Amino acid sequence: MNECRHLGLIHSPPVESVLAVERPARPPRANVRVPASKSVANRELVLSALAAGTSRVGLGALDPGEDVRRMIAALRTLEFALEDAGDALVIRGEDGAVPAQHGRIDAGDAGTVARFGAALLALGDGPYVLDGSRRMRERPMAPLARALRALGAAVDGDALPLTISGPASGGEIDLAVDVSSQFASALLVAAPLFEEGLVLRLIGVAVSAPFIDLTIARMRERGIEAKRSAAEIAVVPGSYRSRDVEIEGDATAASYFLAAAAITGGEVRVENVDAATEQGDLAVVEHLRAMGCAVETHGALTVRGPERLAALDADLSDISDTFPTLAVCCAFADGDSRLTGLAHTRVQESDRIHAVATELRRLGADVDEMPDGVRIRPRPLHGAVVRTYRDHRIAMAFALAGLRVEGVAIADPECVGKTFPDYFALLSSLARSS
Repeated sequence: MNECRHLGLIHSPPVESVLAVERPARPPRANVRVPASKSVANRELVLSALAAGTSRVGLGALDPGEDVRRMIAALRTLEFALEDAGDALVIRGEDGAVPAQHGRIDAGDAGTVARFGAALLALGDGPYVLDGSRRMRERPMAPLARALRALGAAVDGDALPLTISGPASGGEIDLAVDVSSQFASALLVAAPLFEEGLVLRLIGVAVSAPFIDLTIARMRERGIEAKRSAAEIAVVPGSYRSRDVEIEGDATAASYFLAAAAITGGEVRVENVDAATEQGDLAVVEHLRAMGCAVETHGALTVRGPERLAALDADLSDISDTFPTLAVCCAFADGDSRLTGLAHTRVQESDRIHAVATELRRLGADVDEMPDGVRIRPRPLHGAVVRTYRDHRIAMAFALAGLRVEGVAIADPECVGKTFPDYFALLSSLARSS
């Protein structure tokens, strides 16, 4: 096998590029900043385009990644006016209208662009074509397609590529949310612009439910009231207000560095994620606390790792993007861990349950793969080249193992560009801060 150099890329076609993770000499002590939240940014970009008036969306100094760039490109394809202003975008809203009469949107691997884009296209005339990567064509879209048809749009197909014509008129529908909360969030964003508004009844136990609350909160900040009673959400017709907003740091991105402190016994402070954030993935700190970490939430967010990590038994259905990260933490714990509530992660960027189980075994852990999660029995770990399945979260999470175990390398490290292009540079800085 080709030798891996620290943070160097090796290109030997047809072998994937490989990046070796630098192991710190001592537990790190570091302050870090993370990119703007993808989830918040993509919601605010769409809301700004649909608002009455001009908004400014600040994205910060760090590259927010391919998913945000895909959303920006989609809006420009639909002829919304977006002007670059340094680390921000100035967006002239169209008060609920879609300027382009037709167009083709490429969502790439971005679930938010595919799901929010479908609802956005249902507000215009069309026909529009919505497509994505090979993996995105395999990911679920049928519940959203059926919902848009029930609300009056013409949608050809139940998976990408979709052909969509509108405008949808709104009404009352039932929506299954046990596969993705993005279906509900997408419909809610479009809801006040439907002539009849929307009454949305959520069927099943919602996965990543805090993201629905995040959507509702962002709508309210722009003057739209979404009234929620248990599993029913009602939105009356209205107009979004424009506003200027700075996008906070991404809580899921922060989780990697907080977990780094947990795994190494170090201390990491994330400067641009506030403990009061609406981002549900910040709940990862409660699981790190349960594993023995000290957590401070005054202003910035700080985690100090313990001498020994406790095992974890947790339902992660609300914060499933943090599953690979917590699974790697569990591989270093004292005792067996069980992570559940994750069946829906089999149809994300990869089959994450299978990927996590396979790659932990590759490093030496004893792992049972269950239908909705994993059981992890820690064993002495060893170095290996970790496959990433073109999944940014697998790459970032498993790189953390290399902070404790010599010889861990990550295949196809470029996949982190989806949400965190600067990840490995920042991880290297953290390793050298010890």
